[in-house]
Amino acid sequence: MNVNPLRASCAGAAIAIAAAGCATTEERVDKRVAAQLEKYELTGEERSCLPLRSVSSIRAATETKFLVQVGLNDYYLNETGGRCIGATLPLNRIQYIVPQNRLCANEIVTVVDNTTNIAGGSCGLGVFKELRLKEKPTEE
Repeated sequence: MNVNPLRASCAGAAIAIAAAGCATTEERVDKRVAAQLEKYELTGEERSCLPLRSVSSIRAATETKFLVQVGLNDYYLNETGGRCIGATLPLNRIQYIVPQNRLCANEIVTVVDNTTNIAGGSCGLGVFKELRLKEKPTEE
């Protein structure tokens, strides 16, 4: 039996790359977004949907926690139903296509590489948990 060495090495490389991608068990963190998220606390209010026109940005603090900016100064935490692999990487964006003018829990979002436009991981959104700035401790 003749084996093409180029084909065998490519197959071996593909398996190694796939295994390396699957071996990632540690969740990636965007330290800048995580630091911004630390400035806020939950209010206890939750919304299942947000009007799409008011969503200013969605940034990943981790692969399961998104900081959603609504308007200029309102923020929500969205904890996804699973890991959105690659969401915290600097050259990736979070993309969504929704049937209505609302972004809702259970909508599927996809991580897309900005340089190649290739879709990567995807995940389902959770409910939108309202955030407020933590109060600074008063000095006595």
